[in-house]
Amino acid sequence: MPPLDALIAELSEFIAIPSVSADPAHQGDVAAAAEWVAERVRRAGGAADVIPWGKRPLVIGEVRASHNADSAPTILCYGHFDVQPPDPLDLWSSPPFDLVDRDGWLYARGIADDKGQLYMLLKAAELLAAAGELPVNLRIACDGEEEIGGHSIVDWVAADERGADAAIVFDSGMIERGVPAFNVAVRGLCYFHVTVRTGTRDLHSGMYGGASLNAMHALMQTLSAVLPRDGRVPEELRVGVVPPSDAEVAGWAALPAGRAEIAAAGSVPADPGAADEFYLRTWGEPSVDVHGVQGGSPVLQKTVIAVSAEANVSIRLVGDQDPAVITDAFETLLREAAPAGSELEITRLSAAPPGLIPSDARAIVLGLDAFEEVLGVRPLLIRSGGAIPLVSALASRGVATVLTGFSLNESNVHSPNERIPTSYLPLGIEAAAALYRHLADLG
Repeated sequence: MPPLDALIAELSEFIAIPSVSADPAHQGDVAAAAEWVAERVRRAGGAADVIPWGKRPLVIGEVRASHNADSAPTILCYGHFDVQPPDPLDLWSSPPFDLVDRDGWLYARGIADDKGQLYMLLKAAELLAAAGELPVNLRIACDGEEEIGGHSIVDWVAADERGADAAIVFDSGMIERGVPAFNVAVRGLCYFHVTVRTGTRDLHSGMYGGASLNAMHALMQTLSAVLPRDGRVPEELRVGVVPPSDAEVAGWAALPAGRAEIAAAGSVPADPGAADEFYLRTWGEPSVDVHGVQGGSPVLQKTVIAVSAEANVSIRLVGDQDPAVITDAFETLLREAAPAGSELEITRLSAAPPGLIPSDARAIVLGLDAFEEVLGVRPLLIRSGGAIPLVSALASRGVATVLTGFSLNESNVHSPNERIPTSYLPLGIEAAAALYRHLADLG
């Protein structure tokens, strides 16, 4: 392992590229970050190309096994080289694109999400290849639009004919310091915009109140048909739910109490059972949330009956739920609940399927062994409440993904002063190298 100072200096080059995908002014920086990743693959003795795919580039490369490459397993490594905008800048204690080692932490935009973690995978490959000890074929597939919900990497996986024996994604974190975790499921998502109209113009509530249909009332009545009761969405929206395994549930029991997690977020439980079922509800159950409502006059004192109201609402999917099936059920429930006389318009803005990886998959078991060897503790098997379309796409093709990482709850992901513990940089490289060695047994 190179000295820590050398690792930090090298990673600093990557961090310094302000590859903010959400800002068109940084389109060139996103491309520069892609070139940096491709060059790292080449330094490991592999081949890599920066491929235009839609509006932003993909990096597609490969590093062949040091010996017996034709029979060695193939592992797909993914990471993203774009980052969130750094604003607000005045809340940073150091410039966001300068990698700073301070008080046992590495600070920079992208250090946790995901440049620092992608670097761990790339550096481990380089070190093993240089020593003639890389035991697997590594396929590298990285994108520069993860932070804006881009779909290019999923499209690439769908078009890819080679596939892989397993995949590795370092874009996650630990439960707490020293407690690693593997995510064996991610939730999917269907996101809708709903508009209700009840007439041609707003009305005087004194003249028509109680007699004319109010669009705000109609919207609330309509949305109520899909909202959960005691933590469970309507049965029509539960088609395809797969309960967690006994091993997963046993692992969840060792996690911080749900009530403490909710309180730490500055929130309150949704109902009396929410705290006890925190992990089940956020990882293993579909959930519906209304994200915004607009109509009438929520600020000015204005006595009108609104003629139009709209909302954004989504459902998180789990297990084997099919976005098309759930979309149909979701829209049916809304239309059946809409009051007579109202006009309802429903637009699905986006959709992504869930991904479920068998917790006893050979790649997962080997990965657990690898992490236990390096970290001295076996990772917990958890699920992710978020949607990661790549993992879902790989799962649908039967490719088990080791989805893990080295960020912490206090890593300030997407916030000012993003950080990871300094010691986790070499630790992550060691863990990645161990993964490559253990996954060689897939052959």
